[in-house]
Amino acid sequence: MNYAIEHEQEADGRWLAEVMDLPGVVAYGRTEEEAISRVEALALRVLAERLENGETQGRAFSVSFAAA
Repeated sequence: MNYAIEHEQEADGRWLAEVMDLPGVVAYGRTEEEAISRVEALALRVLAERLENGETQGRAFSVSFAAA
């Protein structure tokens, strides 16, 4: 699975990063890199929970992120 990370700088200077294909996976950071790192970690937690709950239908998968 490939996930695109959308990111932008807010008016207050903070950076917002979001994985559009994973609802609710949004993170802020003081820098662009920090926001991207935080959203990647959150996305991995969400995907791990899906694995634990059997939501992957028993198939193997790999994950990659690309900042847009």
